[in-house]
Amino acid sequence: MKIFVVNCGSSSIKYQLFESADESVLAKGFLERLGTSEAVLHHTAGTQQHDIQVEAPDHSAGLGLILEAITDRRIGVLSSLDEIDCVGHRVVHGGEQMHHSALIDEAVIEVIRENAELAPLHNPPNLAGITAAMSDLPKIPHVAVFDTAFLSDLPACAFRYALPKEWYTKYHVRRYGFHGTSHRYVTLRAAELLGAGVDKINLITVHLGNGCSMTAVAGGKAVDHSMGMTPLEGLVMGTRCGDIDPAVVFYLARRAGLSLEELDRILNKESGLLGVSGVSNDMRDCLAAADGNADAALAVEIFVYRIVKYIGAYFTILPGCDAVVLTGGIGENSLPIRRRICQGLQRLGVVADEERNGTIVGGKAGPITTDDSSLPVWVIPTDEELMIARETQAVVENNK
Repeated sequence: MKIFVVNCGSSSIKYQLFESADESVLAKGFLERLGTSEAVLHHTAGTQQHDIQVEAPDHSAGLGLILEAITDRRIGVLSSLDEIDCVGHRVVHGGEQMHHSALIDEAVIEVIRENAELAPLHNPPNLAGITAAMSDLPKIPHVAVFDTAFLSDLPACAFRYALPKEWYTKYHVRRYGFHGTSHRYVTLRAAELLGAGVDKINLITVHLGNGCSMTAVAGGKAVDHSMGMTPLEGLVMGTRCGDIDPAVVFYLARRAGLSLEELDRILNKESGLLGVSGVSNDMRDCLAAADGNADAALAVEIFVYRIVKYIGAYFTILPGCDAVVLTGGIGENSLPIRRRICQGLQRLGVVADEERNGTIVGGKAGPITTDDSSLPVWVIPTDEELMIARETQAVVENNK
C-alpha cells in the first residue's frame, strides 16, 4: 500500500509518500512560502533533492505541483497517481468529538470546521489541504489523523480548569493538548525498545522543539499534558511564554495600554526563549550566547527548570515511571540541554551517562543514563509522518 501523508500549514505543505510493506519513504519534501512570489518546492526522491522555484498561490495549486513532482518522469517515483492507495492528513484539532483517526466524510469535515475557532492558525489550512487532495485524488480514501486524539481521554481532573462550569459546557474551555501524534509515536516506540506491553508502560514523554510539550502516560494512555486549550500553556518554548499568572494580561492591558490582539501576539510570538534572551527563539543561538550574555543564560535556565519541574509533578501522579523520553529537535540533538535535564533529576534517581549522551544523536534512539539509574532517560526520535501513515493504513483496512 502506498500512503501519501500531507501536513498543511498556513504557508507551507509538508508531505511524504510511504510504502507500507516496509515503511520506506519513497519521496518527501515541503513547499514553503506558499502564496508568495518566492514559493519553493523542496522535493526529495531517494537520495536526490530538487529545489524548484514555483508559482503556488494557494494550497490547491501547491498540492497539484507536489503531485506533479511525484509523478514527474525525471524526479518522480510513480508513473501514475493511480498508484497512491490512500491519503493521510494531519489535523491539529479534533475537539471533544474526535477520539481516534477517522475516514474523512462530510461529518468529519464539519468537525474540523467547527474546531477552527480553537485552532485558527492550523485547522483552516489543514482543511484546505484536505479539500485540494480530495479534489485531485477523488477515488481513494482520505483519513484525518488528529493531534488531539491521543490526548482526548484525559481524566476530567486533568482537562478541566477551575472555572465556571458554563465556560466548559457552553464555550468548551478545557485543556485539549497538542503534539499528540508525536507523543503517541514515542510511547509506542518506547514500549518496543523497552520490551514492555504498551498497555503496561508508564512514561513521561517530553517533546522539545520550537514548540514544547509534555505528557504523562499511564498504561500506554495519556493522563495529563502540559499544553492547554491552546499551545500557549505549559513549558517555555521558542516564542511562547508557557505558564504565567493570567492576571499578567489584565495588568499589562491597564498599565501598558496593550490591546488583547497585541498581548496575544506578544505571548505567542515574542516571548519564550526569544523574549527572555533578546537573542533568538532558537536554543542553539541561546546556548552559544549564554557564556557572555546573562539574559541568554537565564533563558536556558528557565527552559530547563520548567521541564524538570513538570517531570517532578508528573512523576508523582503516575503509578510508576519506566522512563523519561526526550524527543523533538532539541530533545533529540541538544547535548547541553539533555545533560542539564538529567542533572536536575538526580533526586529521582537519574544518573547521567556522558558518553551515551554524546553518541545518541543524529536520529539514534537509546538511553542517556547509566544502567543503574533508577529512572532511565531515553532519547527517541519522533516520526509524526510515519505515525500518520500507520494510522491511515489502520483506518482504511478497518473500513474495507
